[in-house]
Amino acid sequence: MSAVNVVQPHELGADEAIKRLDSFEEMVAKYFVSLKWSGHTAKIKGPGVSGNIDVTDTKVTINIKLGMMARAAGVDAQRLQGSITRRLTEAFDA
Repeated sequence: MSAVNVVQPHELGADEAIKRLDSFEEMVAKYFVSLKWSGHTAKIKGPGVSGNIDVTDTKVTINIKLGMMARAAGVDAQRLQGSITRRLTEAFDA
């Protein structure tokens, strides 16, 4: 199983950081992946992927596990990590 781990530092506070993740949530929904929020933590679920998002006042941590289905579909962990990093940088630099 492949793993993707991304940490995005910020100085916005947890609630504002969660608002900034809306664009990330919209992007993953295109791939039938959903986020289920409980406070400042979200569970990530979708075909061939699972994981979580933890938001604190100073950072956002995203951990994703790619299952066999995702790898069979050609999902490359390094490219996915790069894509998530770029999207978070855009969302938090805005």
